Amino acid sequence: MKLTIIQTGEVPLALRPTFGPYRKMFETMFDQTGQGFSYQTINIADGEPFPQLDTIEGMVITGSAAGVYDTLPWLDPLRDFIRRGYGQRTPMLGVCFGHQIMADALGGDVRKSDKGWGLGRHTYAVTERPGFMQHAPAALAVACSHQDQVLTPPADATVILASDFTPNAGLAYGNGAALSFQPHPEFDDDYTIALAELRRGKAPDALVDKAVASVATPSHSADMAGYIGQFFKSR
Repeated sequence: MKLTIIQTGEVPLALRPTFGPYRKMFETMFDQTGQGFSYQTINIADGEPFPQLDTIEGMVITGSAAGVYDTLPWLDPLRDFIRRGYGQRTPMLGVCFGHQIMADALGGDVRKSDKGWGLGRHTYAVTERPGFMQHAPAALAVACSHQDQVLTPPADATVILASDFTPNAGLAYGNGAALSFQPHPEFDDDYTIALAELRRGKAPDALVDKAVASVATPSHSADMAGYIGQFFKSR
């Protein structure tokens, strides 16, 4: 199956020499599932044109420093692309900003949270188990880096991951072909730490210290990647 990565952001410039381009994180994550994916990347944030939906087997909308409330020229076209893809039941995954813009485009409420930064490894309760997650444990620990949150999900979305900090952390949509997560299963531990450290001066030092320490918690990112792979393969 070929996945089209709709890239809406990039690894911060200061971290790029060490961690490389963002698309490679997704490619590595999916490669490690052993499910035989191939990839193309469309960088809409850099002005590349949207692909034709009827050419897409599955798509991934990435994270970004952007917010859904920004005035960037590619945001409204992305909303339209999501709505049309949803209507055609194009298999679709959103991660972090991708999670937020999908919810925003499909009728949810997304804002900058008054809870502040979510950084490091957070633990999320599995609140529902769609078929591709039927063997998931009670909770999943996965990296995150965000201030914005989905405050109210779209009406036809079911919450499948939740925490006290992020009550709407995972959504499975009613059309059966759309899925989104606030956390980042594509992040490895070194990048999670480096990104948290990059937030010093923006986030409180105590929060950054806690985020760095949280990486000692065993990760379920590979498990989540496997569930996502099964989601795409079963469409």
